[in-house]
Amino acid sequence: MNGRGQVTGDREQGGSISSAGAFGSPGRVIFENVSKFYGEVLGVNRVNLSIPSGVTGLVGPNGSGKTTLMNLMTGLIRPSEGRISVLGIPPDRPEELFRKVGYCAQFDSFPKGATGFSFIYNTLRLHGLDDRESVRLTDESLQRVSMTEAAGRKVAGYSKGMRQRIRLAQAIAHHPTVLVLDEPLNGLDPMARAESLELFQALGKQGLHVIISSHILHELDKMSDQVILMSSGYVVAEGQIHSVRTEVKEHPMQILVRCSDPNLLASRVFAQDHVVEAKLNEDGKGVLVRTRDADAFYLLLNHLVVKDNIALETVAPADDDVNSVYQYLIGSENKTI
Repeated sequence: MNGRGQVTGDREQGGSISSAGAFGSPGRVIFENVSKFYGEVLGVNRVNLSIPSGVTGLVGPNGSGKTTLMNLMTGLIRPSEGRISVLGIPPDRPEELFRKVGYCAQFDSFPKGATGFSFIYNTLRLHGLDDRESVRLTDESLQRVSMTEAAGRKVAGYSKGMRQRIRLAQAIAHHPTVLVLDEPLNGLDPMARAESLELFQALGKQGLHVIISSHILHELDKMSDQVILMSSGYVVAEGQIHSVRTEVKEHPMQILVRCSDPNLLASRVFAQDHVVEAKLNEDGKGVLVRTRDADAFYLLLNHLVVKDNIALETVAPADDDVNSVYQYLIGSENKTI
């Protein structure tokens, strides 16, 4: 944890986000001391990131800097200070950049009279692709977002969810290596949301950089390989969410244990100095433990299983999800501002 209370996760293991190394790395999206000001208004400040492939969740309330960060990496705005590299390409080279990048912004705007098919097809022609290849890729992207049947209809007649899906189809049509998605799940029905989440995860596993902002934290938690947590223009934490959680020392870890004798387990663990609380579940079948030393608790649990013949059913962290970690961090962050 640095002087601002910033937490950084496990940087070099398991594909987590690491601090920026050699600038211009061809395999990462890099921010080097990047700030953006709109007059006297702060967009983002002193951002240093090196984002690997996989699904990266971008988390923060409105005004935290998420959209500014996305617009910077796609070249729609320029930084006031610092440098940015997207797979070795600076965002001020748009023709080269957008062969690698697909961007699905929040803005819901389409050319007048455009159909779903023409919206994507014309974008591909602007990329310099010939007619045959543009048709093939348009059909492919429409199929991937389940919009083939509606492709011939005018976008003006689409529902909000359908417009969201057609913009996603446009973003993925040219097979980008970096996919930047600003609130891509807005307006989608449950089935379309599930299909989109599955698509994002599949793209991440294929080695793409999929960078997603969303207010639906439990969905980000399920699909993200790593997260960037933002508040008031600053990156307050970044890395694999479970690694970030272990570094939030001021908030004891919450661990839920279901076992054969919850009352006995609660009495045994509460005697330990590192255990802050041991509370029986309302159903009487489990114990919620809050501990300042999770490793010590797990060792104790192994000992009690043998000594007291306690049969364990499940043992799982109860607060290492994106929402819990973000609330912990923003709570402590606001105290220092």
